[in-house]
Amino acid sequence: MAQPKIAIIISSTRDARFADKPAKWLLESAKAKCEDLSFELVDLRDFDLPFFNEKASNAHVESEDDRAVKWQEKVGEFDGYIFLVAEYNRSITGALKNALDQAYKEWNHKPLALMAYGSVGGTRAAEHLRTIGIELQMVPVRSGVHLGMGDFFKVSPLGEDKPMSEVEDNLNSSLEGMLKDLVWWTNATKAARAKDK
Repeated sequence: MAQPKIAIIISSTRDARFADKPAKWLLESAKAKCEDLSFELVDLRDFDLPFFNEKASNAHVESEDDRAVKWQEKVGEFDGYIFLVAEYNRSITGALKNALDQAYKEWNHKPLALMAYGSVGGTRAAEHLRTIGIELQMVPVRSGVHLGMGDFFKVSPLGEDKPMSEVEDNLNSSLEGMLKDLVWWTNATKAARAKDK
């Protein structure tokens, strides 16, 4: 049986974003620590998504814009998701909210995990994402990875710009807990979705 597929979704699209450094670390670390799942980076920059302008969610009406359909097809390839969450003004990025709204059926009954960064480790954005995920019939896992401001400034170009290896000792136990949760919920939801077919 094929390994369940997990998308690591980069949620910031700014030219000057910090996301690339933690995304690379997260992908490499997840692959090294978790042999039960396969991981792929999915960058919102690679999808020319318009602002949501369909007649309704694709839960009710098929989307007409080819760009939205392409995104839905990509999202639908995966059995679960890790969102790399940049906190902007106490919430998720506008780009991520728009991407979440552009699909519905494709998110359903799949686990949502996250790594967040920003003020207070991105926790406020993380909680917003978990609430949105519940509305999209996703299963937010309990454990998450949070890059707090002290560590953020150690590895960010806004601070010391050191490699992620400088702070990974502070992140590894959270990452291992998140991956353990993600494996369990990915297997459980995948089995349940198979029964529904």
